[in-house]
Amino acid sequence: MSASHHHPERQEPPQHPTTPRRVWFDWRETPLVGIPGEPTASHVINVLHLLLPAGERWLVKVLKEALPLVRDEQLLKDVKGFMGQEATHSVQHSYVLDHLAHQGLVTRPYTRHVDFLFEHLLGDKPPFGAPVPAREWLRFRLSLIAAIEQFTAVLGDWVLDADGLDRAAPDPVMLDLLRRHGAEEVEHRAVAFDMYQHTGGEDPARRARRVLGTAVTAPVLLYLWGWGAAYLLRHDPQLAAPSRYSLRAHHRAVRRGLLPTWRALGAAIPRYLRRSYHPSQEGSLRTAVAYPASSPAARAAAGAVGRAAVS
Repeated sequence: MSASHHHPERQEPPQHPTTPRRVWFDWRETPLVGIPGEPTASHVINVLHLLLPAGERWLVKVLKEALPLVRDEQLLKDVKGFMGQEATHSVQHSYVLDHLAHQGLVTRPYTRHVDFLFEHLLGDKPPFGAPVPAREWLRFRLSLIAAIEQFTAVLGDWVLDADGLDRAAPDPVMLDLLRRHGAEEVEHRAVAFDMYQHTGGEDPARRARRVLGTAVTAPVLLYLWGWGAAYLLRHDPQLAAPSRYSLRAHHRAVRRGLLPTWRALGAAIPRYLRRSYHPSQEGSLRTAVAYPASSPAARAAAGAVGRAAVS
């Protein structure tokens, strides 16, 4: 019998269901540099909008392919809610890309590489005709999703508590998008992991694949992030001169509390690889659930629905 999803956290249903929420963001006033006087921190954060539309579409597609393997009603419900939340994120971040383009920052030369990664290198079939059985290829991609979701939960937990961002008086719409998204990442932090544990077959192969998933995800994310930040700084038409991404500027932003520390990001890897690890250990569910309820975008969406009903 498989040991999958026999975590104490899975014995009872989660405190609340994972469901997509209605939101509305108005980007018209949002500048390219969302944190005043901090182009590096702003563009390191803006890389999210370059990676997430394609990444989250891919994630939803892979999970859809794996749904028939789920033999647990509660998990199935959670995965479907998780897919709904990720699809919403994908759309919201696509709107930001349109907004960047509207202000003269064209991202297509970068995002086509991201599209190639998800559609071809990690698509339905193994790349270059590699002789990997279909079930194994699916399990490998699920292990990547579980590893990615741990990073996003760590980032989500960070952004919910990042007082430095509040002090820097960033664009409120951008901060709200980041915190809403971060809250949902913490909220559904365990779903991809439980899905992988449930569908990943038996140990030791399942555990080996989890290690491999992390070994692939961590360097690729770091590379894409650095490259994306450099791209945005170089092509931002509103900066006085084309700017280079520098570690010195990045470290300064970390010291001001505008970006997470390298230590916090690095420590997530050995934690994830521990045998006893479960993502319910990441972040605070209470904080995560409280934020979307009070978020400006949720109030704007409610207002938009109300206005539509009245008119």
